[in-house]
Amino acid sequence: MTGVQRLLAPNPGPMTGPGTNTYLIVSGADCVVLDPGPKEESHRRSIVAAIGDLRLRAVVVTHTHPDHAPLAGSLAAEFGVHAYGYAPGPEFSPSRRLRDGDRLRFGEAVLAAVHTPGHTTDHLCFRMGSTVFTGDHIIGGSTVLVQEMGDYFRSLDRIRALRPERLLPGHGDPIDNAADVIADYIAHRREREAQILRAVRDGARTVRAVVQAVYGEVDPRLRPAAAGSALAHLRHLAGQGTITLEPGEGAGDEPARVEAVRDAVGT
Repeated sequence: MTGVQRLLAPNPGPMTGPGTNTYLIVSGADCVVLDPGPKEESHRRSIVAAIGDLRLRAVVVTHTHPDHAPLAGSLAAEFGVHAYGYAPGPEFSPSRRLRDGDRLRFGEAVLAAVHTPGHTTDHLCFRMGSTVFTGDHIIGGSTVLVQEMGDYFRSLDRIRALRPERLLPGHGDPIDNAADVIADYIAHRREREAQILRAVRDGARTVRAVVQAVYGEVDPRLRPAAAGSALAHLRHLAGQGTITLEPGEGAGDEPARVEAVRDAVGT
């Protein structure tokens, strides 16, 4: 019999919501920890207590962001198991690297890695039966920061094609209407991209101007995320030939990389 226990890391905030979801996935006497989260001693103790007398077989991360991965290496070393991930990053280097389609077997359970770049280039989701652990690809109750929009659209389509019944996200509550939420995510991003294109055509010439036109008055804590997502959309539009981007000045200091925007000929 396989079960999943959610352990909430004590790292609430504007970007993490109530905190990072760490999952203890149990099959028989074996278990796997997914996204152990930040190096926070009280959280480590909670994970170790939840493992109890179970045999920890692996520690797995969806991606290397500091709210998901830093505890993975030391936790794996504590139990003498491997820490798995797609690629090394500043906060974590896997002792075993996973690729798309790789499977981890423990007890009667199988976790299948699904490479889902977009939020980050190294992002993995994990399928287990009709459930998908989505990390920061899809979260509960909000949208996510996207690094590469074209990749993100393709990755949403990949997860939709799996036809999951349940999504267990890296932040927020479990999602039991998976198909509806995935469709909403795609629709939201398409609408946001249309809004950004309208802003450019209406005269927005910097990332800051686009953010102001599309997002309005943004909480200063969320402005870098809004600017990052706007820039990802702008680059996606440029890749389609809908607009062109060129280096610019005067868009402010958030984000540090600033590009001015102008309409392509004929748009």
